Amino acid sequence: MRWRSFVAVGDSFTEGMDDAYPDGTYRGWADLVATRLAAEAGPDFRYANLAIRGRLFPNVVAEQVPAALAMKPDLISFAAGGNDVLRRTFDPDALVARFDDVVRDLRSGGADVVLFRFADVMARLPGQRLVAPRVQLLNRAVGETAERHGAILVDLYADDTYLNPMLWSTDRLHLSAAGHRRVAGQVLTALGVGCDEEWLMVPPHPAPTPWLAARAADLRWAGQHLAPWIKRRLTGRSSGDTVTAKRPALGPVTD
Repeated sequence: MRWRSFVAVGDSFTEGMDDAYPDGTYRGWADLVATRLAAEAGPDFRYANLAIRGRLFPNVVAEQVPAALAMKPDLISFAAGGNDVLRRTFDPDALVARFDDVVRDLRSGGADVVLFRFADVMARLPGQRLVAPRVQLLNRAVGETAERHGAILVDLYADDTYLNPMLWSTDRLHLSAAGHRRVAGQVLTALGVGCDEEWLMVPPHPAPTPWLAARAADLRWAGQHLAPWIKRRLTGRSSGDTVTAKRPALGPVTD
């Protein structure tokens, strides 16, 4: 094991929504990866998770990247931009250029860096015609940046398993516990580290939903999840406004 420390940087995807511990806090793929790496490396392994839900790319870069670099870890994961593609103010040219700069900085200290091409979440959400091309652009930039700077690429977009709704939570935007386990398995595979085979098992697809029941489910989803999201956009608020990083400093990993 060449990694003795791991820092995870990003938004809700890396914070771990919606994979909850019994106490209601979030676990997620990064915690699962850290636990496995710690089992390999021994008690000296250290882990920090700076990710906060709702963070836009500029906030992640300004708030989390300097803190991650200051820790001088052996391994850094960086996943950001997913919230930006949902905003009408999305500037693809600026984000792509800044993405390259950030990954270069993360790599400059000698750390291995894990990057992600995002899974196709828009298959279950409205606005696909507008947002899907943005996701494709971001994913293309991630792949090119990973190759240019020697980062480790985890290509979730190429995995059709993520079209299975069982890998997503009821809000249709965040991963379920099964989804996080699969991401963790894919990260560990990319790192050349073994994982629990169950993490990569594909849940069976749910039975087809009758049309009326599906429309009723859509209406419930719109009321419970879409409407609050729109309200936050209109009022300039974020789901992470009162949230702080769950592991702001490098520390030992406990099960």
